[in-house]
Amino acid sequence: MALKVDIEKKFKGFCLRVAFEAENETLALLGASGCGKSMTLRCIAGIERPDRGRILLDGVTLFDSEKRINLPPQQRRVGLMFQHYALFPQMTVGKNVACGAQRSLRGKEKERAAEEAMRALGILELKDRLPSQLSGGQQQRAALARILVSDPKILMLDEPFSALDSHLRFRMEQETRQVIRRFGKTVLLVSHDRDEVYRMADKVAILREGQVERIGPRDEVFSDPGTRAGCVLTGCKNVSSIRRIDASHALALDWGVTLTLPLRPDTDALGIRMHAVRPGEGENTFRCRVAEVIENPFSFTVMLRPLTAPENAVPIGWEMEKPVWKQLRAEEITVHLPVDGILQLKG
Repeated sequence: MALKVDIEKKFKGFCLRVAFEAENETLALLGASGCGKSMTLRCIAGIERPDRGRILLDGVTLFDSEKRINLPPQQRRVGLMFQHYALFPQMTVGKNVACGAQRSLRGKEKERAAEEAMRALGILELKDRLPSQLSGGQQQRAALARILVSDPKILMLDEPFSALDSHLRFRMEQETRQVIRRFGKTVLLVSHDRDEVYRMADKVAILREGQVERIGPRDEVFSDPGTRAGCVLTGCKNVSSIRRIDASHALALDWGVTLTLPLRPDTDALGIRMHAVRPGEGENTFRCRVAEVIENPFSFTVMLRPLTAPENAVPIGWEMEKPVWKQLRAEEITVHLPVDGILQLKG
């Protein structure tokens, strides 16, 4: 199912202005809280009305400000799962799921459709329980069953794992990926968790202050996020503004080192992921003092301050497996930043 969105909605001090397309793939909207991710889903679902623009789904116009088309939510065939699932607390799981069944179904047909959806998600034995008697993961499966029984054209998941603990999140991610594969249509996933996005999405759109800063295949966006905000959102901890010296040299102002690389005309910041720092001689070599060593469960993060940098320079983080640091451990160490590991950024 092809989804095309090009909308604008103004709020006091904020303007949502997004445009993107997705077809039979999982598109993740990745951004910080308050950037407009959830509002975008609500506009597509028909819960909120954009000020202008168009939303098309499988060739059907859901919204068009110029043509004054604004289909009500029940006519859009859009499945939206909210962060907190929105199950009816006084209804059993079976009745909650049956509420989502298509209006054309009656009586036993509706009951059979609900049971089939619950069976597919492994919660049929819970059909007589109330939502308050379910775990977080079971509530999520009930919410998904209620959506899927309506036979939506697209599925939209708004921070689907935010209410779950880390162990349950991982398991529910696995189950949700299976649901997405069986669904086989367009899925929109809202998240601020880069790891979750990387594991779930085919394509990523980075949102910042209501606008799409970067969109593309997942691996392309992570390897070249393009902007400072995108770099941070995709997990890069080392980012520095630059002062351009010439087309091949720049002073990284935050780190206090001069780097050699072919600069793009619009580059005004550089980033390097902590795992991309390399020990020893190579491209962009400098000697560092170890400012701090942080022990993680399965790795060390070593904070490095170049010897030539001023005392107020921001340390460069370098993450490595524990055996590697135990071999290299020293108060001073030589490292280099490979050109192919340096991210060139705007903004």
